Amino acid sequence: MMESSLFSDLLSSTDSKEKNLILKIPDEQIELGKQELSVSEIQQKVKEYNAQISNNLYMVDNKDGSYTGFIKVHFQLVRPISLPPPRQSLSLMQEDDYQGRRMKRRTSFYLPKDAAKHLHISSETRVREVIEALLNKFTVVDNPAKFALFERTERQGQVYMRKLSDDERPLYLRLCAGPSETVLSLVLKENETGDVNWHAFSFPELCNFLRILQREEEAHVREIVKRYALARDMMKQAMARMTTPG
Repeated sequence: MMESSLFSDLLSSTDSKEKNLILKIPDEQIELGKQELSVSEIQQKVKEYNAQISNNLYMVDNKDGSYTGFIKVHFQLVRPISLPPPRQSLSLMQEDDYQGRRMKRRTSFYLPKDAAKHLHISSETRVREVIEALLNKFTVVDNPAKFALFERTERQGQVYMRKLSDDERPLYLRLCAGPSETVLSLVLKENETGDVNWHAFSFPELCNFLRILQREEEAHVREIVKRYALARDMMKQAMARMTTPG
């Protein structure tokens, strides 16, 4: 049952409680994130941003209109990440053999639910680069295509989640929204494309998913058969009471 629920999480990484809160982000907010700012507007926004923060994670603007700063990314992963095996001191003759075997032997590790990481990036850093940098910091060997970066916002008690495209610039979104994590936060989750990108998984992982899928299917079939059998018995009991002389 534990493996079965894990496979369900694979197909939908957002639990039912959170699903009730997540809504489609308004189109006008998406368009706002696509607007370009002039150099003077950027300088003004950087100044306003820095005036609101209480730590030393300032943004720095350059004369050419570019700027650098920090983003905080929260991790909401339901599946374990894959780490390389511990590296031991090897002789030169063992090195090639180690490199060949290290991709086959991986360590699975669940990140804590409250895990988060700060990254120092530039205004030109794209979403795909952010994902790769995060994986590198944790020495994750999984395919970056397995992951996606989401923009999470709150408004009037509602939570909005939007998957960012690979070419969007997270620092620009942070600058426009300001430093408040309630107004906007960045979340790394499993990639949700409507259909799972099975090509991003290894052969052993796919074999394991097939085994879990079969178990889950069998459990659902048993539950359906049980439910229909119960309904059938109740109907027969009702019919028996109707035909029994009072």
